[in-house]
Amino acid sequence: MSENHASPSAPVTADEQAGAPAAEAAVASAAAAQPARGRREPMFPDGPAPDPAGSHHERRIRSFQPRRSRVTTGQGESLRRLWPKWGLDIDGLSKLDLGELFGDPELPVVLEIGFGMGEATAKMAAADPGTGILACDVHTPGQGNLLGLAERNGLTNVRVANGDAIILLREMLVPDSLAGLRVYFPDPWPKKRHHKRRLIQPEFLALAATRLAPGALLHCATDWEPYAEQMLEVLSAAPDFENTQADGGFAPRPEFRPLTRFEGQGLDKGHVVHDLLFRRKAH
Repeated sequence: MSENHASPSAPVTADEQAGAPAAEAAVASAAAAQPARGRREPMFPDGPAPDPAGSHHERRIRSFQPRRSRVTTGQGESLRRLWPKWGLDIDGLSKLDLGELFGDPELPVVLEIGFGMGEATAKMAAADPGTGILACDVHTPGQGNLLGLAERNGLTNVRVANGDAIILLREMLVPDSLAGLRVYFPDPWPKKRHHKRRLIQPEFLALAATRLAPGALLHCATDWEPYAEQMLEVLSAAPDFENTQADGGFAPRPEFRPLTRFEGQGLDKGHVVHDLLFRRKAH
């Protein structure tokens, strides 16, 4: 599960370059025969934008990569109908009023970064209607699926954010505005040269601490043991957080976190799932 954007283009070979004029002519001819639809017209005009903050222009190592898969008819219908009501693009242009977003200024709001297809998010929202869940991801099918689950189950405490969670935290959320932060099964980036892309890093924790209210819970989970060890090391060293476990180690899975499909697949392969529960210190 993770956070998002356009893939880099593949290198062009000499043969491809040589055949380019003929290919371009064929494309132009085919396009002329098609009904008039704008080439850049979005699939969901009132839905999630492909790159809402134009963040590919920002020079920063990212913890996510694009994931493209087909949007089903049901997911697409949910995006068309429900995005204007329950969705938002992370454009980095203005501060979010979470009370206004959820229609209740007293509602505590938890940010979930990376929700996959949204099944676990929907279960947590149903089990705790007194908490708002701002669920952030860039996977369009998952966004549509979560919106559909929310509608079918009468969940009014879910909002879906599309884009880069770092921009959301840094540019759009005000200090002490979150009652919690959940990062479940982020991309482990297993190759050593990619470890710098992992989300749970000192810089991320320093930013997250400014947006979490004192006492708010930061909950991470992973089935990649080397990443779990790094998470524990980095979180234990973070000056703004304290481990909820007296022994300073991993936590048992809390009842409020349901087993996810992704987690079940990992358990079937013999993976060990680690939960980490840390609190934002009250200074």
